[in-house]
Amino acid sequence: MKKKIDVKILRKFNQKELLIPKYATSGSAGLDVRVLLEEPVNLHPKQSELLPTGIAIHINDKETAAIILPRSGLSHKFGITLNNSIGLIDSDYQGEIMISVLNNGKKDFLIRSGYRIAQIVFFPIVKVDFRLVSSFSEVSGRNEGGFGHSGI
Repeated sequence: MKKKIDVKILRKFNQKELLIPKYATSGSAGLDVRVLLEEPVNLHPKQSELLPTGIAIHINDKETAAIILPRSGLSHKFGITLNNSIGLIDSDYQGEIMISVLNNGKKDFLIRSGYRIAQIVFFPIVKVDFRLVSSFSEVSGRNEGGFGHSGI
């Protein structure tokens, strides 16, 4: 059963249904997110821009959040990724979804209104309380090893 998420269209667009994020296939984990631009944006190499989507969502469930991720095809083919690698949308955020896009490629990339520029994935949240300890009751085989400790 699919969870219902409220979505609001914030500005006029001739094809409103395009602005609502959609799954590209039945097996897609992420919904494609489009940008809504007044005019095309020519993104130069190493340039970043904050792009509006024309929509706001309200998750309204403290046990759910969403992340904005780059689209792998855009990233691989053109170097178009997210400036902050990932964006987090909390359950109580109701503002416009903005996408911070970065051109990591070697050529200019022209972004037009309606382009699928990112994807949004919803996931459950586990809230924690920290318990202060002087040592851990169980010692793992990894201990403090990190950042490549297990080799290539």
